[in-house]
Amino acid sequence: MPENNLFLPEGLRPPVRLTLPDLREAMERSTILEATVQRCDAGHTLHLDLDGIPGQISRPEAIAPWINGAGRDIAVLSRVGKPACFKVLRLQADKKGAPEAVLSRRAAQEAAMAWFMEHLEPGMVLSCRVTRLEPYGAFVDIGCGIVAMLPIELMSVSRIGHPGARLQEGQKILAAVRSFDREHRRITMTMRELLGTWMENASRFAPGETVRGTVRSVKDYGSFVELAPNLSGLADSRENLTPGDGVSVYIKSIRPERMKIKLQVIEKLPSPEEPEPLRYQITDGKLDRWTYSPPGYEREPVETVFTSPSP
Repeated sequence: MPENNLFLPEGLRPPVRLTLPDLREAMERSTILEATVQRCDAGHTLHLDLDGIPGQISRPEAIAPWINGAGRDIAVLSRVGKPACFKVLRLQADKKGAPEAVLSRRAAQEAAMAWFMEHLEPGMVLSCRVTRLEPYGAFVDIGCGIVAMLPIELMSVSRIGHPGARLQEGQKILAAVRSFDREHRRITMTMRELLGTWMENASRFAPGETVRGTVRSVKDYGSFVELAPNLSGLADSRENLTPGDGVSVYIKSIRPERMKIKLQVIEKLPSPEEPEPLRYQITDGKLDRWTYSPPGYEREPVETVFTSPSP
């Protein structure tokens, strides 16, 4: 099980009943709950429907205090229509005597960050939810709306031109902590180590097969075709190929000692409408070292070493 199971990303928490007794118990136990934000009023108070009981998260309680400036208001406004985690601060009666709940998303985020500050280390595998894609990478929620960065070059061994070729907003993924700047609360994630080594991916294919692939780059000497997110091969030059094209390819040879796969493009295929489903080889625990290259590889091993910061 991923290491952040106590503080799941928003949108991944299992649904629970939110009756008045349940809310009272959650308040007493300081339990983190989740519900969808219905609207944000002019004062930036978030309004939620807790199974028929109104809930409110005031602007000061809507987001953790370490997020400042214009980004703070955007983060509050952008919660409408999306799930928000919270703790119940108190239960009270409205002007008509009906129950309503005063909630705090900030309290949930502070509890999550306190746990991260104490326990998070490089190599730890976390459940994440993609919140935004940019040309340079993806922002991912690693727990209670706390956002980390997943750079494009750490999404897979196979290179891509844009994160949208690998991920979609709202997608649940697994990723490992690459680094954690505790002073500035900046967390960088990596995903490629979880998607399998060269040999784990290459073992799914055999010479003589014809399979589907995606063109990732085109050079004068040939085209690199992705067979899986962590595996590409080189096809001979062919006209009218561009990055992103779907193709069928004949596998001419697989050479682990040189970590090379020789391909021949058979024909172009319709480009995939969605990214290929991710196949994880590692789904939990903590990595210390990951070696991508196979045994007997003729060059220096391709690997990642996860090191914890000095105390």
